[in-house]
Amino acid sequence: MAQAAGMSRQFVKSAMSAPFLERAEERSLAVRWREADDESALHQLAHAHMRLVMAVAMRFRHYGLPVADLVQEGHVGLLEAAARFEPEREVRFSTYATWWIRASIQDYVLRNWSIVRGGTSSAQKSLFFNLRRLRARLAQKGDQGAHNAHQQIALALGVSIRDVEGMNARLSGPDVSLNAPVSDDDSNSAERGDFLIDDNPLADEVVGGRIDGERRLQWLNEALQTLNERELRILRARQLQDETKTLETLGVELGISKERVRQIESRALDKLKRNLLTRHSEAGLSATGLPALA
Repeated sequence: MAQAAGMSRQFVKSAMSAPFLERAEERSLAVRWREADDESALHQLAHAHMRLVMAVAMRFRHYGLPVADLVQEGHVGLLEAAARFEPEREVRFSTYATWWIRASIQDYVLRNWSIVRGGTSSAQKSLFFNLRRLRARLAQKGDQGAHNAHQQIALALGVSIRDVEGMNARLSGPDVSLNAPVSDDDSNSAERGDFLIDDNPLADEVVGGRIDGERRLQWLNEALQTLNERELRILRARQLQDETKTLETLGVELGISKERVRQIESRALDKLKRNLLTRHSEAGLSATGLPALA
């Protein structure tokens, strides 16, 4: 630990003592790195801007992450800026690099601040990094009430009030393990996860139901093959379609009375029932367990 602290102090001292670059020198180093892959030029350019990396990293120290890690991620952003920098645009490298340093650190904070990922969209990222600042600014103006403050923040950042409330709740406390005891007084206390209720069926019940359903559907298709053409047509129109046909409609189509259609339907259903019970009684199929036709 002491060795790591010593190295950190040495790094800070080295970065703070690095000379500032004049515009012409800065441009020359950028050109050498971009056009000739001169690693010495890249090192000088990066070393001269490490104080900028540390300054940006310190803005994110209140998220509870190690400052050394923030600086390291900022250095990654600095190197990315050096790879993309175009000296011919006559823009100072520090101005261009600041965006890449900040973006790299922000991505690191979003990935590591909480186990639960958040802030995937640009609006959510803006909410995550600006909520505390806007909330503090509104607090300085006086007590306006939580709802009114959330409304103003939502309007300023272009997000919904629900998003503001959700992010505010997330930033109000750290992650809590579901395996943590509810009470600190009793070592045998129930865990927080014990109070999460899931009304959905268990996985084995879902799989079992799916397998049973597929098997019964196969049985039904086999039994339907025992019907003649007219019986099958009536049964499909009356029982196996989303929009069923009336007895009268089928009677007109088949040239018979609706009573005759009812009789054929009843006979077909009885035929199916006998077939299923005869062929699959060994599987425990009963009259109440037949596939539904409705």
